[in-house]
Amino acid sequence: MVQARVTPKKLFAQVLDPVSRANPYPIYARLREIPVSEQEDGTYVVSTYREINLLLHDPRISSDERKSARPASALTATAAATPPFIFTDPPLHTQLRRLIRHQFTPQRILALQEQIKQEVKALLDARKHQHQLDVVQDIAYPLPVMIICQLLGVPREDEPRFRGWSSAMVRTLDPTESLSETEVQQAEQSRTQMHAYMQQLCEARRMQPQDDLCSELVAGDDPDGRLSEADLLATMELLLIAGHETTVNLITNSMLALLRHPEVFDQLQRNPALVIPTVEEVLRYDPPVQFRTRTTLADIPLAGVTIPQGGRVVLLLASGNHDPARFVDPDRFWPERKDNEHFGFGSGDHYCLGAPLARLEAVIALKAFSQRLDGPRLVTDPPPYRSNAALRGPEHLQITFEHLNNKDLS
Repeated sequence: MVQARVTPKKLFAQVLDPVSRANPYPIYARLREIPVSEQEDGTYVVSTYREINLLLHDPRISSDERKSARPASALTATAAATPPFIFTDPPLHTQLRRLIRHQFTPQRILALQEQIKQEVKALLDARKHQHQLDVVQDIAYPLPVMIICQLLGVPREDEPRFRGWSSAMVRTLDPTESLSETEVQQAEQSRTQMHAYMQQLCEARRMQPQDDLCSELVAGDDPDGRLSEADLLATMELLLIAGHETTVNLITNSMLALLRHPEVFDQLQRNPALVIPTVEEVLRYDPPVQFRTRTTLADIPLAGVTIPQGGRVVLLLASGNHDPARFVDPDRFWPERKDNEHFGFGSGDHYCLGAPLARLEAVIALKAFSQRLDGPRLVTDPPPYRSNAALRGPEHLQITFEHLNNKDLS
């Protein structure tokens, strides 16, 4: 029997369907046939590189969820609360981003390099005699958590507390989740608890500064001023969550891509310098953030469609990364790709502030995987995926290996 063709108005619902989580890219290809398509719920999905890029640089598009008719997430909370700076618009966003970037410097990130290497080494060594590991639970999750705790000045022993808070809050960002009233209350309670935790931490650093980002943000030595108390707390909460949630996916997706392309893994073993372009290609080929939502502040004509003022827009970044009008052979995993201006970390004013740290962690982890693991193999393909369609990545990535060598990666 011939299966009925799904209309463009229903295609994004297929992206959100957990059945598609392991491979949404064929659905993205069908969405690109109509660059801007209105879905059944009134959402406008933008799926082609050119159109996504235009909107990412268009001041008529808002990142402030308080301007949307849709309910706010637990990260943005209520209209009375202070949202993190990534959920604000210029000129406020420009001012806040500058104050944060003044402390979130390349030098501070680079100073973490040796610690990242030692953490990766220790995490791998812990599995040395097991001949198997779960890339997510054993490496990709604990590594960025350790590093963001060190960077911010959050005691590592508090990780179990903020892991629960983070999970509850991030669920509210997932359009596939139909949260019960109890779950919504849990997410709001998690934000309240994290808020109180950050208040105590910031007050402790105010009384006794240390060598960490929290102390620097509290001191606020930028000539243009310092963050207000509300913006300081919102920033600390955001950095703690964003500092590990997406990096987990980046490291895991990188290893998954290598194991599915053994010829690339072999090249990387022979030439470790390829690790940097390999991570960049993963950011294009299978990015940790698949899409972001925006709100229109005016009517916007685009690709033959007028998105009305107040419209909800989904920028399908991962689809733009596979647009054949922009990338040669886009469905090929090709680390030696020369022209690779992807949307892995977004673009425009909201380009990811933590991109240098995420890149550094992924590069060091992937280099260690490729140089120290002999004969790695996937146990299950496709692996089980997390439910979140926007922050898409495996929930577990079980692999076996023949041997873990002691190669010096310094």
